[in-house]
Amino acid sequence: MKSALDQTALDQIFREAHTFNKFTDQAVSEQTVRELYELLKWGPTSMNAQPGRYLFVHSAAARERLVPAMIAANAEKTRQAPLTVIVAMDTQFHDHLPTQFKAYDARPMFAGNAPLVEATAFRNSSLQGAYLMLAARALGLDCGAMSGFDAARVDAEFFPDGHWKSNFIVNMGYGLEAGGHYPRGPRLVFDEVARIV
Repeated sequence: MKSALDQTALDQIFREAHTFNKFTDQAVSEQTVRELYELLKWGPTSMNAQPGRYLFVHSAAARERLVPAMIAANAEKTRQAPLTVIVAMDTQFHDHLPTQFKAYDARPMFAGNAPLVEATAFRNSSLQGAYLMLAARALGLDCGAMSGFDAARVDAEFFPDGHWKSNFIVNMGYGLEAGGHYPRGPRLVFDEVARIV
């Protein structure tokens, strides 16, 4: 029987975590980026489809290509973040199903079915983006997720072949505790959002 994580770990991943807008100057190493993927990849997706794709925007030059696509409120914090991740979805994820999902040949379900591809890719890449943030917090990183950007512009700049499409964007690094985030917002209580039947 598995044991629950200790309270310190739960605080770090959930209860005491914040959405950060400012980060220290400490860089996020390539080794940490790779460790991050090695954790997040184990999060479940339907049919083990794994449509999530991740563009880690690390260099100043790449960041300057991204900033013009951000809305004004997100531009400067993206410029200043040590690392920014474009969480995208692969519209050809089903080409990997023969090696990733062995139960049966699921690829024909998706081939030529754009609405099913879109729905599956969006739903599951969103899940994988959440796994990315939880894995980052588990490794001691802080995150600031954003949907305020011009997706068509991001896709034209970074994914011109059209196979990957941006879902949302996450700034990452080591959060600045003094002034790096707003006070913690409230959360709805159980009875407002959940039922047990």
